Amino acid sequence: MTYATVMVSLALDQPNNARLQAAGELGERFEATIVGVAAARFAPPLYFIGGAEAQRLIDQEEASVKRCLAALEAEFRAATRTRSRPVEWRSAMDFPSRFVLAQARCADIVVSGGQSPAFSDAFSLVSPKDLVMQAGRPILVVPDKVNWLDLRSVLVAWKDTPEARRAIAGALPLLRKARDVAIVEIPEAGGDRSAAMTRVSDVAAWLARHGVTATARVPEAAGSEPAALQLERVAGDAGAGLIVAGAYGHSRFRELILGGVTEYLVTQTARCVLLSH
Repeated sequence: MTYATVMVSLALDQPNNARLQAAGELGERFEATIVGVAAARFAPPLYFIGGAEAQRLIDQEEASVKRCLAALEAEFRAATRTRSRPVEWRSAMDFPSRFVLAQARCADIVVSGGQSPAFSDAFSLVSPKDLVMQAGRPILVVPDKVNWLDLRSVLVAWKDTPEARRAIAGALPLLRKARDVAIVEIPEAGGDRSAAMTRVSDVAAWLARHGVTATARVPEAAGSEPAALQLERVAGDAGAGLIVAGAYGHSRFRELILGGVTEYLVTQTARCVLLSH
């Protein structure tokens, strides 16, 4: 398995440098085509305007959206100009989530920016959470402060769920290029550490059969400390530049309300994260 097509989702009014850098590196590492994609549409005002004034406002705003999309295309082409890979640009006057999710059919992996906890505008920004839930492709979330795709140390956050199995399968091309890979399961309070070690050892053995050498780890349980904080500590100790994880093993509603590992991974700013649902 390899990545033949890398798609990068660009956003209006947000930094795109980090995700463009990561997508360019992926394109060169895997000799893949790089596809840039963006969409936006005019957000109608909350107040009513009628007649010619309404049409004038619509025309002005749609022209502004077209200029913004053209600027994003120019940014994409400038960032990929020195990459020795074919590139392609796709954009539309559409809701970003709807358009980007449709275009993901042509990609092996989709690169997205991270997301702050603040409210996002559905008219100009596709949420990485929506991509993870609906794209059917692994999503590489690249925080704005990350300036390269660091594969020296990769941490696989294991949980014995279908989401984690899909994530590690989708990450295989990256894991083959990593220097150090660790499979880590964060034990639940009162959980059986020996059973957890059996699970992560199985995963490490599976990776070995795919040409990836990985170590298996189950840290000591940390009482009532949230799993996300335990994972952050383990990732920091390992110097991980990338975390691979299944997304929303619990219901998305529960994580949105109560918090959870996926919510943390999408909003943290220290390292890249590959997620799959």
